[in-house]
Amino acid sequence: MKILMVLTSHDQLGDTGQKTGFWLEEFAAPYYALQDAGAEIVVASPMGGQPPLDPKSDEPDAQSDDTRRFKDDAAAQKVLAHTVRLDSVSADDFDGVFYPGGHGPLWDLAEDGHSISLIEAFVRADKPVAAVCHAPGVFKSVKGKDGEPLVKGRKVAGFTNTEEEAVGLTKVVPFLVEDMLKANGGDYSKGPDWGSYVLTDGQLVTGQNPASSREAAEALLGLLRA
Repeated sequence: MKILMVLTSHDQLGDTGQKTGFWLEEFAAPYYALQDAGAEIVVASPMGGQPPLDPKSDEPDAQSDDTRRFKDDAAAQKVLAHTVRLDSVSADDFDGVFYPGGHGPLWDLAEDGHSISLIEAFVRADKPVAAVCHAPGVFKSVKGKDGEPLVKGRKVAGFTNTEEEAVGLTKVVPFLVEDMLKANGGDYSKGPDWGSYVLTDGQLVTGQNPASSREAAEALLGLLRA
């Protein structure tokens, strides 16, 4: 079982002068869920190398057992520091793909041609695709086998408008994940803000927020074992 994880390379939070990137729990929780299940994991990003970490995800109140485990795991830190370039990977070489969130993907991965083509290749091959929190934003321009938006008619979740409002970034992000999923025809639903909420529709897994990260990875594993 070989899984690709795709992280953002974008580190600027709009024009606020603040930093963004990927969200630590959304990488660490799936990474360990997959690793502990025996998966071989390759981590990629558009620019390769060390992807930017959202500094807010490294604050004390954002920590979890998985992030604490990562802080003590030199091998995992090395993997993260040496991500491969996204344009060097092929869906043919993997059994599934997982996209962690953070705000960064809304700027780069949502518009990245390599990412779009990669997801479409996984879909054509009937291989599972998972994304959590802001990462369902990467489906913005992805088409399904029928040429329609990938999420059209599918049960999907993603970071809610009320969660975005709570972190004060509604006017900063290039688009709202909830609004985009609905605009693309997704059958969007949500659970309580900040609680785990994960949906599986066929080979597509989507999770609402950081708390959904491990459950989304477990749903991906469930599809791979089916």
